[in-house]
Amino acid sequence: MPKYLFTGSYTAEGARGVLAEGGSGRRAATERLVESLGGTVEAYYFAFGSDDFFLIADLPGNAAAAAGALTAAASGAIRTRTILLLTPEDIDAATKLSPNYRPPGG
Repeated sequence: MPKYLFTGSYTAEGARGVLAEGGSGRRAATERLVESLGGTVEAYYFAFGSDDFFLIADLPGNAAAAAGALTAAASGAIRTRTILLLTPEDIDAATKLSPNYRPPGG
């Protein structure tokens, strides 16, 4: 199952929600979202800086990842970014491919 890293920041509305329900409440709500898409949460962390949270989740595919990210962003409470994570074995498989590429001006 593909693994995704979601990073994001809370809007003022979202920050008020975290203050009201706490970090564990936010993690539980996120776990319910991911599980409703057929996935599981591997890790959920809060952070300082430009990103307020980091979520690593296993999801059935890109459509499920997009559905979760769109649903959360549509709430207006967060701004999020989605990153597909690759294993070392995925990179091994990529190095065995022979893409045909011509650089610009080449």
